[in-house]
Amino acid sequence: MTMTSLREHTVRITKGHITLEGILGLPVEPRGVVVFAHGSGSGRLSPRNNFVARHLQQNGLSTLLLDLLTDEEAADRRNVFDINLLTDRLLLAKTWLEAEPRTKNLAIGYFGASTGAGAALQAAAREPSNIKAIVSRGGRPDLAEPYLSSVTAPTLLIVGGHDESVVEMNQAAYEQLICEKKLTIIPGATHLFEESGTLEQVAEHAGRWFLQHLS
Repeated sequence: MTMTSLREHTVRITKGHITLEGILGLPVEPRGVVVFAHGSGSGRLSPRNNFVARHLQQNGLSTLLLDLLTDEEAADRRNVFDINLLTDRLLLAKTWLEAEPRTKNLAIGYFGASTGAGAALQAAAREPSNIKAIVSRGGRPDLAEPYLSSVTAPTLLIVGGHDESVVEMNQAAYEQLICEKKLTIIPGATHLFEESGTLEQVAEHAGRWFLQHLS
């Protein structure tokens, strides 16, 4: 395991012939740990998720940015939308965090983007123990529709106001969730929150949600 900075460590999560590459961010006294489930073929180097992760670290939360697919798997576009596969990998990360000495005593949250939000919701429904909060950014909760009513972790859905089809998907999912929940629409934002100041708003909303429920 190599330290890449004062606070970030390269990690590898292995099961059988599968090895997943990740970046574990560790503040001095972490108040919880957030696993990032990337969407649409993105991974641990996603600039948007790294931006949010830095904000969470500054607020005392550990973060795990993880490639849910190997390079070979990611080359097959079908795997990007295989929510069951992505969910299994997220649960593998959860198992690793619960055994890793630096994180085993921390409450866990999921931050899911796009298709990764579907995986985060399904994972939280399938193995709810120690999952204390979920945040979805521009997410596809519809991909986890059969599991939505089983989610118990407090869930925040964040959507861009100009991402109209995804707003509708999130509104429909919001109605099916029976846990503590909130739907936040960022005015003027499109799907990737590329507009000035919109990703900062995502990070702030996510940070407040995780601190409220993980600490």
